[in-house]
Amino acid sequence: MISKLMDAVFGCWHTHYSFPMTVRGTRQGCMPSERTGTYVVCLDCGKEFGYDWKQMRVVSPDELANARTATLATKHAA
Repeated sequence: MISKLMDAVFGCWHTHYSFPMTVRGTRQGCMPSERTGTYVVCLDCGKEFGYDWKQMRVVSPDELANARTATLATKHAA
């Protein structure tokens, strides 16, 4: 909990992103691009974020988690 507070105060604000990159094939360990297939990288800290080309915006980690849960639920229902 203290580390989250420190990150909120002193951490990276993720204001500088790379150009969106689309994954070709599968890429091991790249969680942000699993849903969208495209991601951007923070040029200050190197963290990867999913990117939605249709909406032209960075996808938040919460949105990625919700989409992953919905995808799993539809796979199990079928």
